[in-house]
Amino acid sequence: MRTTTGLCSSPAPTRRRATAAAGSLALDSPSRLTPHPGLPVLYAVNETAEGAITAVAVSEDGTLSALNSLPTGGADPCHPAITPDGRYLLCANYSGGSLAAFALDPDGVPTVRTALAQHRGSGPNTERQESAHVHMAVVDESGTLVSAVDLGTDEMRSYRLGEEGELIPVSVSALPAGTGPRQLLRRPGTNHAYVVGELAASLMTVREEPPGTFTVENSVPATFEPGGENLPAQLTLHEDRLFLSNRGPERLTEFTFDAALPQAVADHRTGAWPRHFSFVGEHCYVAAQNADAIQAYERANWRLIGSYPIGSPAFVGPWPH
Repeated sequence: MRTTTGLCSSPAPTRRRATAAAGSLALDSPSRLTPHPGLPVLYAVNETAEGAITAVAVSEDGTLSALNSLPTGGADPCHPAITPDGRYLLCANYSGGSLAAFALDPDGVPTVRTALAQHRGSGPNTERQESAHVHMAVVDESGTLVSAVDLGTDEMRSYRLGEEGELIPVSVSALPAGTGPRQLLRRPGTNHAYVVGELAASLMTVREEPPGTFTVENSVPATFEPGGENLPAQLTLHEDRLFLSNRGPERLTEFTFDAALPQAVADHRTGAWPRHFSFVGEHCYVAAQNADAIQAYERANWRLIGSYPIGSPAFVGPWPH
């Protein structure tokens, strides 16, 4: 699938005036993006059967230009992550069932794949868990511990990232059978984290102790009002609340905390198939994939204030530089 990644110049589109595109670049299925922590470089995973990661330079005026592309070693990469020092990029290969590591040069350009950790196993859902499906790579604050979420095997595997970019196994944490874990989100300043169960339509609280080892403490439904088919997707911590997008119910669910445990307090309606979303100031931007639009909502009252048409958006995020 040929799709486009781009930057927009207006932080809040309106119904009457379309948002102006600052830059765009044609790439093969750039399903998720992440910025370099200190350089004007953006990384896109090319979610194709061959699998690749592409580095993109972002100029001051928003012009985008491809720097290079490297194979990820597995099919359908779906999540890139950068170490805080900007030296390494991690990439989860979904269909390939593997976790890849890449070295970045001083200009942020990927130069070589330094490691490829292949997962093995399956789960009880024969359609979705016939083999390993690594869905997310999460780097801790130190930049030396990487945890991989495997939807296919109901596991989270942690690795130590070596000085030469090698992936050294640390631990394997099992989750309830059929969970289908999609995302892991650590809560800063605590030893708690939260896991999205895509296949179980759940939000789990886990305790991380020791680092890289996770124990389930609690599980709640992914929506305020459960019911019907649901494939939860993106989990974000915004201020003192968690937000989780739910595909099928077409809503973002808002959670407060009771100590470490999340409690759903509201469902906010969105367009069809909210695969990803981001908060920017007082607005929330939703990538409504099946509505072919990025939607902007006022955070205070969840009023839709505008829509930016774009084909099958899978990701929306602020450009920090």
